[in-house]
Amino acid sequence: MSAFRLRASLLAGVAGLALVGLTACEPAPSSDNSSATSQSEMNENAPQSALIDRALAFTPPSVEARPVTIEQLGRTRTDNYAWLRDENWQQVMRDPSVLKPEIRAFLEAENAYYEEVMSPLSELQETIYQEMRGRIREDDSSVPSRDGEWFYYSRYREGGQYPVFARRPADENGEISGEEQVILDGDAEAEGVEYFSLGALEHSPDQRYVAWAVDTNGSEYYEIRIRDLETGEDIATLTDEGYGSLEWANDSRTIYWVWRDENARPKRVYRQAIDSTERELVYEETDDGYFIGVSRTDGNSWISIYTGDHTTSEIRLYDANDPAAEALLVSEREEGVEYSLTETGNGMFIRTNQDGAVDFQIMRAPVDNPRRENWEPFIEHRSGTYVNGLMGFENWLVRSERENALPRIVVRNVESGEEFAIAFEEEAFSLGMSGGYEFATDEMRFTYESPSTPRQTWDFNMATRERTLRKEQEIPSGHNPEDYTVRRINITARDGTPVPVTILHRADTPIDGSAPLLLYGYGSYGYSMPASFSISNLSLVDRGMVYAIAHIRGGTDNGYQWYLDGKLDRKMNTFNDFVDAGRALAAEGYTSEGNIVAFGGSAGGLLVGAAMNQAPELFSGVIGAVPFVDVINTISDPTLPLTPPEWNEWGNPITDEAAYDYMLSYSPYDQVSAQDYPHLLATAGLTDPRVTYWEPAKWVARVREMRTDNGLTLLRTNMGAGHGGASGRFDSLRERAQDWAFALMVSGLADSEASVDTQDAPAEDAAE
Repeated sequence: MSAFRLRASLLAGVAGLALVGLTACEPAPSSDNSSATSQSEMNENAPQSALIDRALAFTPPSVEARPVTIEQLGRTRTDNYAWLRDENWQQVMRDPSVLKPEIRAFLEAENAYYEEVMSPLSELQETIYQEMRGRIREDDSSVPSRDGEWFYYSRYREGGQYPVFARRPADENGEISGEEQVILDGDAEAEGVEYFSLGALEHSPDQRYVAWAVDTNGSEYYEIRIRDLETGEDIATLTDEGYGSLEWANDSRTIYWVWRDENARPKRVYRQAIDSTERELVYEETDDGYFIGVSRTDGNSWISIYTGDHTTSEIRLYDANDPAAEALLVSEREEGVEYSLTETGNGMFIRTNQDGAVDFQIMRAPVDNPRRENWEPFIEHRSGTYVNGLMGFENWLVRSERENALPRIVVRNVESGEEFAIAFEEEAFSLGMSGGYEFATDEMRFTYESPSTPRQTWDFNMATRERTLRKEQEIPSGHNPEDYTVRRINITARDGTPVPVTILHRADTPIDGSAPLLLYGYGSYGYSMPASFSISNLSLVDRGMVYAIAHIRGGTDNGYQWYLDGKLDRKMNTFNDFVDAGRALAAEGYTSEGNIVAFGGSAGGLLVGAAMNQAPELFSGVIGAVPFVDVINTISDPTLPLTPPEWNEWGNPITDEAAYDYMLSYSPYDQVSAQDYPHLLATAGLTDPRVTYWEPAKWVARVREMRTDNGLTLLRTNMGAGHGGASGRFDSLRERAQDWAFALMVSGLADSEASVDTQDAPAEDAAE
């Protein structure tokens, strides 16, 4: 079974927890832009709030500026807050207690200030949290997936934070029977730890053992353990420096697993017998810009070691039946050429962009020798139809495509060549594919959802084309899709490019410019933003906000060229598209300028930070979740975990003057200027290896130093988590409830649900 199928069928098995629901150099916007609306004019459009008035009476923490001059490529820049980065950051990732006391004091002071400002919203936060929790069936379970004599599934218990992974026997008719056997109880394993995250859970081919990878501090260093399912006991720990990527060989005694180095990069693949402390190094990656993963091909013929960066691939195969197998190199890395493999009973299929196939083509090769010299054309490249995934069965090849920013599933009988698409009718929706564990079957599984339609899980018979609804996401507190309107529109960006936008609002929300709007985007690494169902977004929409997703350049929402047009020296398109989407939504009456909350996380934090610098008058508030905002410093530091792999996404400012200048022109931290800004909330995770805690910390300090108004600048740091925030399903909801309370406050929608007591604000600050 491939890792793709595992993630779809087990780790992501229970629905309902998606929270969001990832040219020439242009000058940075100046603070004296005559076309910009002032912050005071902006506030005339946004509703006034007694909560804001109260919040502004509190004095934020004082942050000392300690200027550091940085010389690079003959250029000089000054960083006032470089001291917030602990030089011992690698150890902090593994042991947060070693953080420098003065840095800890700063983060804790910011957290205390955040709590002071947001304290009147505690009841609203609890209300939102209970709403979101009420939309989850607490004892939910995934649809069981058969693997020979067992059906595997995950489930939650009432009140449980983490899933229970279990299996039940299959009877002679292929039906579930017999008693449940618990494989791993997440709640029990997480007892006594603040953070708990599974990176992998894979049962052996003979179904005797399970290998699992766990991270207990958010740093993404995983401990890999082996459990004997006959006894329920862990019999071995292979490493505490794993990457969370592992795979069984077919002998059920050999594990391939990925090792992570001191800079948190996956660098080696080891092969190890589960009853041995000896490990064999089978592959080591010497290029810091390449990451590694392991998986099995769909028909279990090969163990695949994938190495690659964002635009280049290289795959080595190892015979899954031979625990001592030597590597077969499929195709040497060639800069800019990507490929992936999918096994069927009728050949190995290769998804690749070689020979200029921008939106990818499909090649075919023998399963037993899929080297590049044996590739033959199978499905030619079709410009504008992006092939973004393949799944293989003995007699079928299934592909996921995207065209006009909408997904599609196409099923093909490999022997006959007959193919067909599975049709859907809503204006905007999201699809997912899952093949389960079995290869020799006509059944595939897919999921369907939209911003107003909860997730549906379907089994689809590829031979008869019959659909069977296996599960519909239950919303215990009640949900009627007809109460909501979903729209997919195209706005026109400033260069004339149509940009798709997905919109969700209550059917009775007036579309006359009066409603506040939350605008979400990402726009990096080729990730598309699905038009999916979210249990959290409804808490905004039900209060009269419009929720919109801008499918901006930098993702692959509109094909692979859409990604190419939003990276490197075209990155400004990403930020311009987002700003232009906000302005267009205001012009169309979905909201008004100055009444928009921008929300983005990680590279989406870069997006909203750059948009805030470019058009502060457009937004009432900005939420940057673990935001990548200190761009030029981070991408100039090759010791950081993700920096070398990022150079073909952003450019290399260490060696390339043009890349340096262009990145500096949009880096949110560096481009903070003396101007009015919207209210800002940034979040951080102390052990985050992807966007290190000091990026949002420095950003908040810089914005507070430079802003010319007295707007809010808040920082909330999770002192016991990493990039994804709190790990428990309910704890993560609490964090999103805090974000949404901020959004409602700056939109003027929170006053009616909060007790505003100005008596608790410092009198001397209120007088000022």
